[in-house]
Amino acid sequence: MKRLKLPLMIAAAVLAPAAALAVTDADRVSVYREFRAAFDAHRYPDALPLAEKLVALTQEQYGANNRALVSPLSNLGTTQYRMGDYKDAEDTYLRSVKIAADTGGNADRLLLRPLQGLGATYYATRQYEDASVTLQRALNLSRNLDGLLNPGQMTILYPLIGSLVNLERHTEADREFQYAVRVAESAWGSTDARLIRPVDHYAHWLEHMGRYPSARAAYARELTVAEGAGNRAARLVIDPLLGIARTYRLEAMNGSDEEAIQYVDPFAQTAGPAVFTQHGLRAMNPDGEKALLLALQTLDKMRPVDHQIRGTTLMELGDWYLCADQADKSLTRYRDAWKEFQQAGSTAALDVPRQLAYRAPSSSASRSPLAERDNTDEHSVEATFTVKRDGHTANVITNTSDATAAQQRFVLTAVRRARYAPRLQNGEPVDTEGVTLLEKLLSKKPRQP
Repeated sequence: MKRLKLPLMIAAAVLAPAAALAVTDADRVSVYREFRAAFDAHRYPDALPLAEKLVALTQEQYGANNRALVSPLSNLGTTQYRMGDYKDAEDTYLRSVKIAADTGGNADRLLLRPLQGLGATYYATRQYEDASVTLQRALNLSRNLDGLLNPGQMTILYPLIGSLVNLERHTEADREFQYAVRVAESAWGSTDARLIRPVDHYAHWLEHMGRYPSARAAYARELTVAEGAGNRAARLVIDPLLGIARTYRLEAMNGSDEEAIQYVDPFAQTAGPAVFTQHGLRAMNPDGEKALLLALQTLDKMRPVDHQIRGTTLMELGDWYLCADQADKSLTRYRDAWKEFQQAGSTAALDVPRQLAYRAPSSSASRSPLAERDNTDEHSVEATFTVKRDGHTANVITNTSDATAAQQRFVLTAVRRARYAPRLQNGEPVDTEGVTLLEKLLSKKPRQP
């Protein structure tokens, strides 16, 4: 017999013979315990009918709009969410939110969980505007109820930040990244290992935005905390070491969108002025290489060997030498990385060319937040090219475009200056033809007469 859907179960309960025994609290508690056992064991297909039954029993006992339904509905919505049934999860959470707001007002603690679930569902289905509004509402409620720096808000902050990033609301995203770090530091202290995750997230965000000195400062802070993490320190220091090296490399190749800031560089011997190449680019800072070599030394002492992270570190070192025009060293490290990835079970990281340095034209949409795009037209240029085994590009042409000839030239010039890590085949670098890059460009709309 097929399992009854929730509406049919509710109807069956309502139409039950009058002589049937009324639902009791003990009945619901028993079902809830069964549900929690299945849910906590991640047996969501088993948990789903129990969650539906609990909703039906609660509705039969208290009515269709009673606030006693808020938690059972939230349990059901969360189960549907975990199973990837986002449409039903959205409907369930919406019903839970409405009941909580109607029976307790917009400041009711009972609202918090269904609001958070609804916002997470919107985020999972890329409804970023709805997600940002709903999660901000949940965040405000959390702060009003439990304090501005309560750690419970962290699970709300991350999908909110993700929504803001996807909406390109960069200023707001940056503020919430910083707030997450403040919350963690307030809750656990400035040296607790739980601080690493929010600091690392913020460091990656700063790196993504081209704010390399600030990103490096965040990675340095993460490294300091990781070094004090006891038995876990050896593994935890690897990611910030790679981040420090990567930001040095990217800053040298791409330039930085901010002035250098003061921070404690864990590798610098003496401070001095920045060094530039004959092409006007910032020279590769040797402290980046030191960070990568230290990461390798740390990994060499770890047992058992983590081939995946060791391959990643060797790949980063190969990227460093490639951008420093030390081709022989670069290829040696790439070959070593390929062997490590092979032992880890997959060489996919080296099976395609990887972009290491690309400075988009000043008119690129990627360099203009959505808020600054009023009165502009968007055009696109798709370039096709070959990535040579030495990481340089060749045979750069326009594939398709609706941009002006001048805009196309800007893109092609940027692609010719780009550097890529080559594709490896059986551990050896090879040329790769037919690589594409799509660039979106903005131009001011013509004035209306």
